[in-house]
Amino acid sequence: MQNKDNLKKNYSSLKLITHVENLFPICRSITGKGARETLSYFESYFSDLKRIKFKSGEKVFDWEIPPEWNINNAYIEHLDSGKKFANFSNNNLHVVGYSKPIQAEIKLENLLENIYSLPENPDWIPYVTSYYEKRWGFCLSDNEKKNLPKGLYKVKIDSEFNEEGTLDLSHAVIKGENNKELFFSSYICHPSMANDELSGPVILGKLLDYIKNNYPNPKYCYRFVLLPETIGSIAYLSKYSKTLQNNVICGINLSCLGDERAYSYVQSPYGDTLADEALNAALLNLDNVIKYSFLKRGSDERQYCSPQINLPLCTFCRSKFGEYPEYHTSADLPNKVVTDKGLNDSFQVLKFIVDAFEIGIYPLTLINCEPQLGKRGLMSSLSKKNIHTNSQDRRNIIAYCDGKNTIFDICKITKINLKIVLLEIKILTEYKLIRCFQSKQD
Repeated sequence: MQNKDNLKKNYSSLKLITHVENLFPICRSITGKGARETLSYFESYFSDLKRIKFKSGEKVFDWEIPPEWNINNAYIEHLDSGKKFANFSNNNLHVVGYSKPIQAEIKLENLLENIYSLPENPDWIPYVTSYYEKRWGFCLSDNEKKNLPKGLYKVKIDSEFNEEGTLDLSHAVIKGENNKELFFSSYICHPSMANDELSGPVILGKLLDYIKNNYPNPKYCYRFVLLPETIGSIAYLSKYSKTLQNNVICGINLSCLGDERAYSYVQSPYGDTLADEALNAALLNLDNVIKYSFLKRGSDERQYCSPQINLPLCTFCRSKFGEYPEYHTSADLPNKVVTDKGLNDSFQVLKFIVDAFEIGIYPLTLINCEPQLGKRGLMSSLSKKNIHTNSQDRRNIIAYCDGKNTIFDICKITKINLKIVLLEIKILTEYKLIRCFQSKQD
């Protein structure tokens, strides 16, 4: 957890990777102290984030909030040598998430049935959970599992279930000129893994900070949600689905955004929403962009885009969950998989999407015919065969500023990345050649 001095600073005074490092040691799950501690970290920076609680046993659509789970300690001890293995105090991935308490003496051959490992990556500890069926288990590297000495073991998991506990989440709603919303969601339920967990919440915090500091009177509303994956989004939708359905025009679920290997996203079910268009535009012409259909879903887009909810939402990743080797293992580390550059590059993609909405996504030319750019210094006055200058891109952008095409449409038509189109839109607006609107013009 961060120290008290950090709490006095604003969020952007620390590198994004520092936030990851601060949060990394916490043992998080879908409920419990670790989840609350993680939420408190972000709430300490952002007073807009408000806590929401759901009671254990509460029905949320077809699901039920499980008992709250907390763990104090766990280990396996070889009785002959006194040597301990799978010590929770060394790595919180050593215990199967939501393990029931146990203290017993067990022979190695029986113990092995409750130890999980990864033979394909023999030095890594896997991440395993059992939220909705009570069992116990440990996780070890395959090399350590194979070398466990024969004999009798003491097995101890000091955990507890609270039938009167809570599932906690936080959300912030930044009001705008109208009630149409951009919606950003990420999850806070994974223990010590950097990319598949902490990258999403940390970038969500950076985005919230950016909007607060750069758009004090935003045109749109912005909704930010930090919650446990699956059960958290289901619980949130059970309370806010109608509001979201009425107001959200572009939603992005943030997951696995910290590496430098690729950019990827999971489309909405039919790939035809404003969120799809926005991400396409922001990722256009970047290196190593992978588009996944909704059939490859796996995060909270499953809930937000389910048929009776049907929000216009995509999931944005760098290397997609399940598609990089360190996924759900102890190898998913800060400064190994996740880098400060990877985090900031992901933030830039989202920043340009926000900028586009705040500029006004429907640009309209104010000049009949093509404007004379040369007299404004916006293109060369020298015309020569076979010379292509930036002015051609500028004229192509103007050509599609009809008040009906969005900025994202223009990116797609001209094959120019959103960052560059936004720069051109700002220049053309300054010269009063176009005007941008929040809604389509007739």
